[in-house]
Amino acid sequence: MAGEAVGTVEVSDYVFAEPMNGPLLHQAVVAQRANRRQGTHSARTRGQVVHSGRKLRPQKGSGRARLGDAGNPGLRGGGVAHGPHPRSHSKRLPIRMRRRALRIALSDKVRNGYITVIEELAVSEPSTRVIIDMVSALNATGTTLIITTEPTSELRRSVRNIPGVDTLASRLLSPLEATRVRNILISKHAVERIDEIWGHPTEKPGRAAHGAPEPSQESSRKAGAPA
Repeated sequence: MAGEAVGTVEVSDYVFAEPMNGPLLHQAVVAQRANRRQGTHSARTRGQVVHSGRKLRPQKGSGRARLGDAGNPGLRGGGVAHGPHPRSHSKRLPIRMRRRALRIALSDKVRNGYITVIEELAVSEPSTRVIIDMVSALNATGTTLIITTEPTSELRRSVRNIPGVDTLASRLLSPLEATRVRNILISKHAVERIDEIWGHPTEKPGRAAHGAPEPSQESSRKAGAPA
């Protein structure tokens, strides 16, 4: 691969020419990162640690600070004041906002020249050197994401030992995956797949989505007319 341009690819402006909206993109990335958190972190309070309830030293006379039992949060082995407890970190984001955030991320990559379309992204056998040479020929400096319609086992094994290089199926693309890397190398078939999945507006739930007919003005007047 010489890294030379040999043709052009027509893409949908609906997906790859979305105006920038930083707050929406940030909200989508934060929500996706939050939804990946397990929320199992926990710390014991002074009422949950195992210790004796005996007062450690007399209240007065020692000249030192007043102390109660060994569960005091200020002591080693004591409880934790205001510590973390298991909870859900999930954030809800409507599907139309998620789709638009992905279009914003892809469009920003196109405007900055960080997306490169390759005719065919396939390796016949696992070879780290082939992927390194390909990335170098395309001048993809920094973190790189290789997107195909469905990465083969040979491609996955070829990139797993390269720092900063990863591969992903086009159907799993998300705002977080699109923004966490600098460069995106994508196959021509994957571009067509992205246009097929996200290249049309999302229908708003309602009568049209459920196939219910809209009430006509004539029927509305008849229903509201006095007897």
